[in-house]
This record gives sequence, C-alpha cells and structure tokens, in this order.
Amino acid sequence: MLLAGGLKSLLPHVLRRIIRCNRLSISNTSGMAEGYKQANVVILHKSLADDFEKFCRANDGPLPLLHRSQPGDWKCPSLSSDSDIRTDCLQYRKYEHGVCTGSLKSLKEYSEQLKDMVTFYLGCSFSFEKAVQKAGIPIRNIEQKCNVSMYKTSVPCYSISVFHCNLVVTMRPIPESKLGAVVLATSELEGAHGAPVHIGDPGLLGIQDLSKPDYGDPVHLQPGDIPVFWACGVTGVEAIINCRAPLAFTHSPGCMFITDLKNDNVRSLGGAPQVHCISQDPLHFSIVSAEAAQKINTLETLIGIDPGERGIAHLQRPRELLAAGLALSHAGSVLITTGFPTHLGQQPPEENDGPPGALAIAAMLQALEKRVAIVTDRRAMDLNRRIMEAAVQLGILKKPIPLLSYQRENADSALKFLCENGDPGRPRFDHLVAIERAGMAADGNYYNARKVNIKHLVDPIDELFLAARTIPGITTTGVGDGGNELGMGKVKDAVKKHIKNGDVIACDVEADFTVVAGVSNWGGYALACALSVLRCCDTHDRYLRRALGPRRPRGRPWLPALPSVPKEEKLLKTLVQLGVRSGKTASLEMEVDGLPFYNVHSLMIEKLL
Repeated sequence: MLLAGGLKSLLPHVLRRIIRCNRLSISNTSGMAEGYKQANVVILHKSLADDFEKFCRANDGPLPLLHRSQPGDWKCPSLSSDSDIRTDCLQYRKYEHGVCTGSLKSLKEYSEQLKDMVTFYLGCSFSFEKAVQKAGIPIRNIEQKCNVSMYKTSVPCYSISVFHCNLVVTMRPIPESKLGAVVLATSELEGAHGAPVHIGDPGLLGIQDLSKPDYGDPVHLQPGDIPVFWACGVTGVEAIINCRAPLAFTHSPGCMFITDLKNDNVRSLGGAPQVHCISQDPLHFSIVSAEAAQKINTLETLIGIDPGERGIAHLQRPRELLAAGLALSHAGSVLITTGFPTHLGQQPPEENDGPPGALAIAAMLQALEKRVAIVTDRRAMDLNRRIMEAAVQLGILKKPIPLLSYQRENADSALKFLCENGDPGRPRFDHLVAIERAGMAADGNYYNARKVNIKHLVDPIDELFLAARTIPGITTTGVGDGGNELGMGKVKDAVKKHIKNGDVIACDVEADFTVVAGVSNWGGYALACALSVLRCCDTHDRYLRRALGPRRPRGRPWLPALPSVPKEEKLLKTLVQLGVRSGKTASLEMEVDGLPFYNVHSLMIEKLL
C-alpha cells in the first residue's frame, strides 16, 4: 500500500493508475497532484442529463461544469488520458431513489447500467490548494492530515425541474491577515469554485456547529483564524438525493477524480478583490472589486468638501462610505430616520437638509427590492406623510413606504420595536440609517448648531441605535455634517475639539459607520450611488448571491432610482411649499444649509452621478 507522503508531486495519470489498482491507504485526495484540477463526479440516467446540466449552469459556483460525457462513455479525453470513470475515484457512493445504499471502490459491476448513464465532471476546491499555499496561506486540513469540512447550508440553490437543494460549502480556517490574499488566489480559479461565498460567522449560512460537518472531517481553527466558506460540488450530491432518481452514482465526498488539466489563472475583472469587515456581531466580511471600491472612495472625497467652513475635515474617517454601503448591500430590511427641528419659532420647525437624502437612500433600497421603512417624530408624522406622497408623485419612490414613530413606554420599548416580540434573535431590521437626525448629547439633551436645546421637539429615536448595539445582526450608519447628528458619537472627541459649540452639542450616540459630508443630503446621495456601484460590481454581486442563480440583470433596472437634478429640484420646491426651511438661514428659498440649489447642490449631484 502507498501512503500519502509523496502523492502531492505525482502526475495525475500515475495517481489514477494507483487508485485504479486500489493501492492507496488514504481517505481523500486533498493535497494530491498539486496544481492540477480535481473533479466532483455525478453519474445519472440520460433522461435527467439535460435538466441537470441546466441546474449546473444556473448554479455555477458550486457546480462549475468541466465536462459532460455521452451516455455510456466512461472515458474523458478532454480532461484526462487513459482514464476510466468506473475505477479512477478513490471511492464512490450509490444512490437509489434518493437514499445512499452503499459505498463502492469500483463501478465495473454496473457497466451495463452505465451504458444509459451520463457522467458530469464538476470543478473542486482541492484544485486551488496549490495556489493558496503558493500565496503563503496555510491549509489547515492538510496540516491536520484530514479531509476538508463540508456543511449543508440553509441557502437554496436555483431550482431547475426536479433538481433542487440547498448549497453545500467547504470551510477552511484562514488567518485574518490573509483574507485578502486567499480571495485573490481563488477568485481567478472559477473552475475550482472561485472566490469564497461567505467569510465569517457560520450561523449566517445556517450552520450551527463547525465541529459537526455533514461531510468530511472537523478542521480546527487556530488563534486568529476566520472561517472562510467556498461553494462545494457536493451540492450536486444533495441534488441527486432530492430528485430521487432510481439509480445514481457520485464520488464519495473528498474522493475526487484527478484530471490532467493544470489550473489556468485568469485575472479577475475589476482588479484585485478587496475584503472588508461589515459586522462584528455576528462576524461578517464582504468582498468588492478594487475598481468599485475606488469609485466609492471617490464619492466619499467629493462629499467631504466643507462649504460651510465648519471644520468637518477633522471628523472624517476614510472608507466609512464604502463600509456603510457594503453593510446596506447585504441588508434585507432597513430602517431610516431623519428630522432636525432646528427652527423653534417656525411651523414646521424642520430644516430641509435630511429628508431629500433619506428619500434618495430609500429609493435605491426600494429599487434593489429591499424592505425599507422610515421612523420619525410623532408630531411630524403628517408632514413626513405629505413629503412621501410628493416623492411618489415625483417618481422618486415607486410606492409609499411604511412611516413609523417611536415612543419610550418602558425599558424594553426599543427592543420590542426592533425585534419580533422583543426577541433579539428575530430582528425586524438588518440596518439602521440616521441622516441629519438630531442626536442626543452627553447631558441627555438635543441641541442645534446654535447651542439651543430642542429636546421637547425630538422623540428618543436614539434609543433604537443604542439598543441595536446589543442585538446581533443589526448594524447602523450615521450621516451628518456638524457632529450634533445621531450616529456621530464615533467622532465626538473631534467634534468637541474642532466644531463650534462642539463641547455642548456633540452627539454622544455612536453608529457603526459614520459618513461625514459637507451637507448631509450629499451623504444620502452618495450612499445611493454607492449601492448602485456595488450592484454593478460582478465581484460583489457573486458574493452577495453566494454564486447561485442568475447574474445581475443586464439592463440595470435600479439606475432610474438614482438621484437626479430634476427630481431633487422638484422635491426641494415641494419642501418650500410645505414650509420646510433652510437650516442655516431659515429661508424659504431654493437653498439647503444656506447654499443655493443651483450651481452648488445641483453640481454636487452631477459630480456624484
């Protein structure tokens, strides 16, 4: 019997001959024939073959199709010389009506049945192990001399006819400092499942316990490791089980068919992918192309000018817009709040910075088919309802969105508002956004820029952001332009030091991400643009859909939801008609924060677009 020691350097045709002779004392092919492609194998009746091929092409992340044979053809010259699929896998599994009825070393005794069956060779993540190691990244299962861990997830594949199942993934522990490198190394190898489909908490995939894989062996994380998940070809096995075919064969998980094909690196479109952390609880990272990230960073630079000379440059934190955009892109349900009643002597007391930016974010989220709601002060519900009706009539929103208010009734009010039945395990929202929303200062009061206390006009929506910090799965963004807005607590020290009256007015409540703009509406426009950039990014789109189902629509139907000069001009005119005034001057003119709409705000919108 041959042991595993020297197998990694043997040529594929030599390994296949050794496997055919049943002379290996190993349980999987991980680490063997380094640099060559390995393949998952599915063999089924020819009557099912066309639909299974469609299923593979619809879910090309877990099921990258390398070759489909003709019925009864157990050789595969396009992948290998002198091969025989009946004998060249370490071990096979036999399925009858969806039930595994045995493990086999050879399929030769089924040669008659195989004459009416078609073999599918599907890419395998073992193929990228050499590229990962070459990048200086350890492969823990090889170090620990065991098979890779494979898990069933709660993520459904795109169904075709009788073929339906949830995604199966492999997990490899990767040092956090190497996450970018491992994404780069694998993203170029689409025939070996490509880039990861999830980085971080396994619970987000529906995996409850990493120590109990559904296939393969447990692989232990070392200190500093992050669990990284790739789509897995064993997804095909689950599809075979669910279709309940009278007879089917697959490789045994981890026992791959070794091809003669070397991995061919194809440079990723959009430049090297980047990895960014978007949540600490649960731990969650996202992926974006370098090109898309640069565009969003440019948006952040554009909105960072300081036309009011307030000193906001001291508040800005780089790449916060990118992180907020990524978190929103992953969110399914978003709650937005706005409203700064700065004009105590006017009715209504609200300023016109905030609502346009909030509606720009809401419009894009709506176009991306996410659930979205707005929460505001109870006394301002009628005003906000009229603003929303106008936004629908102007074509900014496709339809009205829920308008909510929040009041503190007891210590659990915020938890009950944010979560079903007050259960932190069932949040109603994934992300909260505050844009130009009055924020609570350290003394519990709310102040405008002139240091006037406006607490009597403000409902305690801050409590939702404070509660969100204790609820796993909810992230938050604050957008502001002066430091007294909800969410700006992250930069409160800079506000106190550099902003006029900052020692009194600084908001004490933090958001996970802080977007600082010259005018808060600009931050809302930039977030809408960032979401569009991410939706256009193939790298991010693939990660978002777990490499399952159809790619993003070619027509980009969300683009009309972007803010535009004509839409924002009409909205500002509506706000003037409703008596909503400029924040700095209290003027009922076409201006925001004392800056004219024409040639200032209109020019910013054009630059962002």
